[in-house]
Amino acid sequence: MKKITLIFLMFSGILQAQQKPNIVFILTDDQSYNLLGCTGNPIVQTPHIDKLANNGMLFTNAHVTSAICTPSRISILLSQYERKHGVNFNSGTSVSDTAWKNSYPVIMRNNGYYTGWVGKNHAPIGYGGYNSGVMEKSFDYWYAGHGHLGFYPKDNHTIFNDAIAFTQPEIINEGVDDFLDPNARKLKGALHFLDNRPSNKPFMLSINFNLPHGASTKTMKMKTDDDTIYKTLYRNLDIPLPDNYIAKADIKTPKLPKELLHAEDRQEGYNYVDTPEGIKERYIRELESMTGIDRLVGNLVKKLKDLKLDKNTIIIFTSDHGLFGGQQGLGGKALCYEQTTHVPIIINTPQMAKKVKGSTTNVLAQTIDIAPTLLSLAGIEIPNTYQGKDLSNIINGDKDIIRDYAYTENLWSTHFGNPRCESVQNQKWKYIRYYKNDNFSAKKEIKYAKEMGIPVNEMLYKTHDPEIAKYRSYIDAPTAGELAVYEELYNLKSDPNELHNVVSEKKNADILETLRNQWKIEITKARGTGKAEVYRYTNDLYPDGKH
Repeated sequence: MKKITLIFLMFSGILQAQQKPNIVFILTDDQSYNLLGCTGNPIVQTPHIDKLANNGMLFTNAHVTSAICTPSRISILLSQYERKHGVNFNSGTSVSDTAWKNSYPVIMRNNGYYTGWVGKNHAPIGYGGYNSGVMEKSFDYWYAGHGHLGFYPKDNHTIFNDAIAFTQPEIINEGVDDFLDPNARKLKGALHFLDNRPSNKPFMLSINFNLPHGASTKTMKMKTDDDTIYKTLYRNLDIPLPDNYIAKADIKTPKLPKELLHAEDRQEGYNYVDTPEGIKERYIRELESMTGIDRLVGNLVKKLKDLKLDKNTIIIFTSDHGLFGGQQGLGGKALCYEQTTHVPIIINTPQMAKKVKGSTTNVLAQTIDIAPTLLSLAGIEIPNTYQGKDLSNIINGDKDIIRDYAYTENLWSTHFGNPRCESVQNQKWKYIRYYKNDNFSAKKEIKYAKEMGIPVNEMLYKTHDPEIAKYRSYIDAPTAGELAVYEELYNLKSDPNELHNVVSEKKNADILETLRNQWKIEITKARGTGKAEVYRYTNDLYPDGKH
């Protein structure tokens, strides 16, 4: 009798594991909201991603919490605002093992999921950050590079050398196939603990692009062997300039005061926005990249169907933040405007109710909501360290609101000129506040580095211990009484492009006061309690560390 009971329990456990949904999470890089057909772009060809939205749910009012790669991606992994998790390029820190234990990949693996990570990693985890090996060991399957991949990843990361392809979307596609399909070509560079994905366990696959990020699009060379997508697509079209584009030479009044946004110190990689010719060429490359990503999504959906996995696999798609293309004369990111914070979130579940399938929702969602939603859909308890909201009731059609206000912030205020800022927005209004920007000039650092024979990149990108204290003060100062030096107020219904700052209009005084009060509530919640769970990660401790 005991033997029969044991066999029954074992069978029940296997059956329960098989009934849990498989999950694929796709994350793009620097993809603004309007770079998909389903979000209204009239040029880009993204039929497969559009189909995901048409058969799922598109969140049309979703926002990141920090509009720059590393803090945004860690916010997604840990479901925490940057003010809580405490890691950025300028923080001098990495995510601690304690914090990492509550990341969605680790929790799902500990709850019986077979996990994989393919593409880019831009989150320093453990002692030594990218060199710790913690990320690689946290997954059952790893086929990724730390930092930027470039459009030709083999030029930067040896792990991809065995791939047949040499362009980024196609190399990532090979990794996806290797993870999913036991009959696919085995990649020698991939790290995995089992030869094949076990058929009796649900899987969680994170697919991470370094596109359409400028670090990759700028390296596109239209090589002879490149796919035609990357050589000729969109090049026969009359590409329009972005709405509200202003060339550098035509800027009469900067969007933000010069003493606040030091535009002359902006990273050179964004200078393509300065001329119509530069932005048009880069925009074509972004469109080509999105079509390459879309082809991978189509291949993924077909692979899932061929393997008879499609009926039990959830697909979630989003971006880590947007990017300016010269709108209002701005380039880069790391600000709180819609162009950089507004991203698409698409959730496609096979069991989605008919009443919501193919629908859109304008609920105020944020990318920190993805991790709790993943766990909820997998039937896993959500840890109390998470600050995001579970979206499962939205996609089930049971709720139509999850928060009244969305909070975003920028703590990446460095020699590259961006100011610290925070924003609070509801369905109609957005309030942004800025702090004094007294950072030393990157332009001057470059000048003196050249005079002294110091490698420019060492001057610009090395991180040292005093920056830890400076960054921590960025976090603590606003709630300790630091005053804003500049404020903005936008009516998002009548002015979605944030062209007209109405903060000084007397008729908006009550709205402004309400949002100022709400800012204090939201920033306090974002900060949370206790110390940040981080390790020291500077070049003083790790001379060869990358940030």
